[in-house]
Amino acid sequence: MSCPLNITMPHDYLITLLVLVSLVSICLGCRRSSTTVSGSKAPKGRICKNQLIFEDNFNQLDRSVWSHENSVAGGGNWEFQWYSGSDRNSYAKDGKLFIKPTLTADEFGEDFLTSGSINLNQGSKSERCTDDPGFAQTFYGCERTGSYDRILNPIRSARLRTKDTFAFKYGKLEIRAKLSAGDWLWPAMWMFPQQDSYGVWPKSGEIDLVESRGNRELYQDGKHIGVKWLSSCLHFGESWNQKSEQCGTHTQNGLATQFNNYEMTWTKDVIQFGINGVVYRTVTPYEGFGKLGGFGYNPWPQGSKMAPFDKEFFLVMNVAVGGNFFPDNVRNPHRKPWTQGAPECDDRFLQSKVGLAQHLEW
Repeated sequence: MSCPLNITMPHDYLITLLVLVSLVSICLGCRRSSTTVSGSKAPKGRICKNQLIFEDNFNQLDRSVWSHENSVAGGGNWEFQWYSGSDRNSYAKDGKLFIKPTLTADEFGEDFLTSGSINLNQGSKSERCTDDPGFAQTFYGCERTGSYDRILNPIRSARLRTKDTFAFKYGKLEIRAKLSAGDWLWPAMWMFPQQDSYGVWPKSGEIDLVESRGNRELYQDGKHIGVKWLSSCLHFGESWNQKSEQCGTHTQNGLATQFNNYEMTWTKDVIQFGINGVVYRTVTPYEGFGKLGGFGYNPWPQGSKMAPFDKEFFLVMNVAVGGNFFPDNVRNPHRKPWTQGAPECDDRFLQSKVGLAQHLEW
């Protein structure tokens, strides 16, 4: 996945925005916006309507803006990757950010998967485990030892985020990206709350700008759910087992062969998702997300009708591999080499050499 990125208050095109800001400054002064920002790289002072508040064209990968997650937890979805800050897996080139999965064995050897150990509780600060303690304990996110029954994560990849450097509430987000193609790849661009103001996930919400599957010929019940398909979702709820979501899906050619603009407009009344200027999902919580989610009560009585989506969120971009985003009852030219919840799923995935060759094709 490669992507230039910018965030502004709502506008049509960046060049129009820049002209508009100049005219407003001369004729009207600063018209205060409902947008709020925080973080070491966020603009200071009053935020004006139509102001560009964040932009990255990836002429370089600025690690003072984008931090890397270090984790072997599989994203909480039993995915197969080991997230790290290695230059092999994320780098900037020719004004683009690349996130590229690689085989763990190519770097550490085949024997490492069955007899090696990963301890992310040691090393330099940039190499240490970034998982919260409770999450790390549940999903073995910071330390693992390989065995023949349970191999170590067979894939290395990257998840980048602007936690503590840039977060915002309300505005327009636009990311221009070409998505990953290859079996069992899971590219995602999303947002997570800067603070768990209402509680841990999903109480404080999650915003998924776009998720897709890299398989070129993946079908479920006769419907394509692979590289021509994407989804955008809001996740929210009281707890892991009492949650809801509002999603939109879109299907078109070219998601993995050309760059497209992925867009979200977020206001005090509505959240919209679109691609190349075409809106495909609008979420309007007229009476709040408690009623919209069918909870029968309001889990966020201290918030606005947009709660939990009335707080600042930071940006996340990653390419995962495998995990429970890929259902079992699917049709693919090469059979899915693992089943949901199987303890040996990493090993089955690794042994599927044809699948590996395809999912690492870029």
